Amino acid sequence: MIKETLVLLKNIRQAGYKGTIEEYQQTGGYSVWKKVLKDLTPDDVKKQVKDSGLRGRGGAGFPTGFKWGFMADVKGKPNYLVCNADEGEPGTFKDRELMIKDPHLFLEGMLISCFAVKCNTGYIYVRGEYYEAIKILKREIAQLNKAKFLGDNILGSGYSLKLVVHSGAGAYICGEETALLDSLEGKRGLPRVKPPFPAVSGFNACPTSVNNVETLANVPFIMEKGAEAFKANGTINNAGTRLISVSGLVKRPGVYEIKMGVNLKDIIYDFGGGTLPNRTLKAVIPGGSSSPVLLADEIDIGCDFDCLQKAKSMLGSAGVVVLDDTVDMPRLLHRLIEFYAHESCGQCTPCREGLNWIRILLRDLLARRLEKSWVDQIYRIAGNITGTTLCALGDAGAIPVMSFIDKFREEFLGYCK
Repeated sequence: MIKETLVLLKNIRQAGYKGTIEEYQQTGGYSVWKKVLKDLTPDDVKKQVKDSGLRGRGGAGFPTGFKWGFMADVKGKPNYLVCNADEGEPGTFKDRELMIKDPHLFLEGMLISCFAVKCNTGYIYVRGEYYEAIKILKREIAQLNKAKFLGDNILGSGYSLKLVVHSGAGAYICGEETALLDSLEGKRGLPRVKPPFPAVSGFNACPTSVNNVETLANVPFIMEKGAEAFKANGTINNAGTRLISVSGLVKRPGVYEIKMGVNLKDIIYDFGGGTLPNRTLKAVIPGGSSSPVLLADEIDIGCDFDCLQKAKSMLGSAGVVVLDDTVDMPRLLHRLIEFYAHESCGQCTPCREGLNWIRILLRDLLARRLEKSWVDQIYRIAGNITGTTLCALGDAGAIPVMSFIDKFREEFLGYCK
């Protein structure tokens, strides 16, 4: 039986740990921040994070060090670091765990990362439904200011930093980085045309890096233990540990920390406890609801970016949703498309019209009003959405449609008249 590799969750797994600044410091917290301010330059931090191979944990998996390196050096304009804590992908709830139960690990990572990109004002954009996380972050940031780890001339280093917690309004589209930036500026959250990318023209048209909560929470470990220690916990091109949100029809849903590359089947059966009594595994959604579904005989693979890509799925936000033989796949797909059609910002015609059209057709399918030829039509509509929109929301809705029909066509045909 596999065990967790505890890096990000090591404090959370300690009985009685409440995540206060005092408790965090007792575990060695903020010693790395002090060392960075005293001994290192922003370029030193960027190099170590780049050497570690840390890839973004929000979904795309882009190398963090490279992302920071793309930030333009524009005279007369400030740099910004914005944390994407929107976490709106169905099946994903790992960032909430960090923000609520060990906020200072994430906050120390935020401080070091702001220093690395020469940012004096950092923003944490949290989805509005995460009310408890917003309250905790605001409270603990006040404690950081009181401890002089934040504010003007931090610990006499000459470096000043302010952190602002911004509450979103519950829009899935604001998980896309440019829509998030528009929302942060007080506008309606709509994806921007790229280029220019945020690294050149982001928040208030200034150089900006947008990073995920889990991504930033890895930075203290990298700066303390070194790049090689971080890479030792993963596989080639998939360094470090990964937080996995396990949900669906399993005995032990929850958040677990694994080395990148651990077998997906072991995650489901060892951590999740397997399916409920007298039920058999039918399928698994491995990376949040927008990732292609895998059949029960396709899950004996490594859980990392590359292995899941080879299996024609993706790790995404690492939201593992387990489905057993009681799940009606057409009904589940209809529920997913209701979500994506509702959350479409409406800016791109293929997404706005296509997802709603699929929603209506699936509704009619479940009411047994469609002939068999319409299953192929639904598939074609989804195929015409992919790759045609400003952001990935269109793909996020269309890809599950194509995947579900590919893997479970007979179930869809069974609803036809």
